[in-house]
Amino acid sequence: MIDILEHINAVRREVSRTGETATVVMRRTYRAEPEELWDALTNPERMRRWFWPVSGDFTVGGTYQLENNAGGEILECEPPKRFKVSFGGPTSLLELRLQPGADASTELELEHTMSEPPAPGGSGALWVGPGWDGGLLGLALYVDGELPEDTNPVEMAESPEVLRFNEQAVRAWIETVRASGTTTEEDLAEAAKVSMAQFAPDAEV
Repeated sequence: MIDILEHINAVRREVSRTGETATVVMRRTYRAEPEELWDALTNPERMRRWFWPVSGDFTVGGTYQLENNAGGEILECEPPKRFKVSFGGPTSLLELRLQPGADASTELELEHTMSEPPAPGGSGALWVGPGWDGGLLGLALYVDGELPEDTNPVEMAESPEVLRFNEQAVRAWIETVRASGTTTEEDLAEAAKVSMAQFAPDAEV
């Protein structure tokens, strides 16, 4: 069983806005050294265990494609510290940064910047944040050895347990966006409805 609140509270979330650009930042500490976490994040054979099947040329200037999902270009890469890619289009940029922590741990910082956010202001975070919460959850379960060998993360994402996790992730992002002051309550309410319908269809805002 997933301890939903433990995993929700393990992530620190931020939303900021500069003009029409919205930025989502997430931080979580993992019980793995940077080299180990880097390999889990960049090795296609390992990524399919906790995230998504992926193919492509994983060098700067190359491209990647998540199966039936987003793709993009590898823009920067400094193993085992950081990499930056476009995600679904040139106006959507994803950067992951790894910092060593205490007791062989690593702090992962995820930054997703959208210069054309799918919703006004910081409310665009509700379109992407809960999805990244699911990814960070899968990574935590994987590096902690809590995912069985035959786990299909794409199927797992539709399980009742993960859908309950998604509902709490959406609610956490609603409060994060509200606290950021980067959008109106009207736009936030509309984005919240869309986000909940996407990530936890049976839940109500």
